[in-house]
Amino acid sequence: MSGHVSSTQATDAAAAETAVGGRAEPDTWAGRYGFWDLYFGLVVLGVAGFLVVNGPDPLPGRLAVLLPLAGLTGWYLGFGRRLMRDEIEDWRGYAYLAGALALYVPAVLLDGAASFVLFALCPQAFMVAAALPATVMVVVFTSVHLTVLLARGFEPAQVVSGPLPVAGLGVVLSAVLGTWSRRVVAQSQERARLIRELDRSRSEVARLSHEAGTLAERQRLAGEIHDTIAQGLTSVVLLVQAADDDIDGDPERARRHLALAARTARENLAETRELIAALTPAALAGSSLTDALARLVARFTAEVGIAADFRCTGSPVGLATATEVVLLRAAQESLTNVRKHADARTVSVRLAFQPDRAVLTVTDDGRGLTATSGADPAAGGYGLTAMRARVEQASGVLTIGPGTPAGAGTTVRIELPA
Repeated sequence: MSGHVSSTQATDAAAAETAVGGRAEPDTWAGRYGFWDLYFGLVVLGVAGFLVVNGPDPLPGRLAVLLPLAGLTGWYLGFGRRLMRDEIEDWRGYAYLAGALALYVPAVLLDGAASFVLFALCPQAFMVAAALPATVMVVVFTSVHLTVLLARGFEPAQVVSGPLPVAGLGVVLSAVLGTWSRRVVAQSQERARLIRELDRSRSEVARLSHEAGTLAERQRLAGEIHDTIAQGLTSVVLLVQAADDDIDGDPERARRHLALAARTARENLAETRELIAALTPAALAGSSLTDALARLVARFTAEVGIAADFRCTGSPVGLATATEVVLLRAAQESLTNVRKHADARTVSVRLAFQPDRAVLTVTDDGRGLTATSGADPAAGGYGLTAMRARVEQASGVLTIGPGTPAGAGTTVRIELPA
């Protein structure tokens, strides 16, 4: 009868093992099943000690029952433990249970109290076999003690009225708790798998984000270099060429060109240093956007000789530094294009502050972008491409069209949220 009770308590131990395993590392033997090494040893040692101390037979008979228990321990350590550690559920699990049954039967025949070892054997059935075969094995293990009782002369009525209901209850509880334990373990493993996949996905997203950020930063730096160093060097080259042309005929004019070239070079050097330090453009340092645009337009007139004017409308409001940088760079690129391609006589730069946006418009009366470059204004060269990228990154809109209703010249319009 002790064997029937032990099967139920053994299943409770299986549930406890599941809870312990759920808190441990999912792929570590010491975390998930280290408890079972200790548990199996305590059960076997406890049963062996009980049989030696309280067995009814003479001492040699009581010691004889220790032999199958020792064999059962060796069978677990040498074969079953690895199956449980590696979660192997194939024919080897059934071979382990068959071997355990072959060692369990003689132990019970020698002393019925050996059935207490079911505290360890019943949970193992659910660790090496599927739920239904494991339940069948629990029935087989439990029936051994009933069979021994009948073979030793117990009345069938006594067995049916006493040990059998307890054995039946033990089997039912073992099946329910064992199946539940397996399901909990499976769910824990599935959650662990999903967590690992989530970690891999996060790592991949972080990697892609880093690559995208690196690419965006490269594009930003390319635009900054184009708008500062490249444009500044272009101005210096043109001014030096103009000075060279005038050095014999008009030395005073040549000196003015050289002075403008030197000033442009110094400003370009300041822009380069600010770019390296990743700070606000030098033109915006310590001044407002309107002041920076006014100076830009005045310098353009002095360098190129094209009449240019700047006007601000609306009530100026503080814009984000990134927004001011986009507007300033757009004005620089637009004026550079006028100098290179437009053959214009006048240029107007307008900055309008509206309730929800800031609008920059650069209009010239030259030949027009399409006629000059032979390209679609929506495409343009690198400068226009960089300008469009800047505006889009700032959630703005860039439009390029004719300068007048008659179609002469070019108008560049940038709208950015304020």
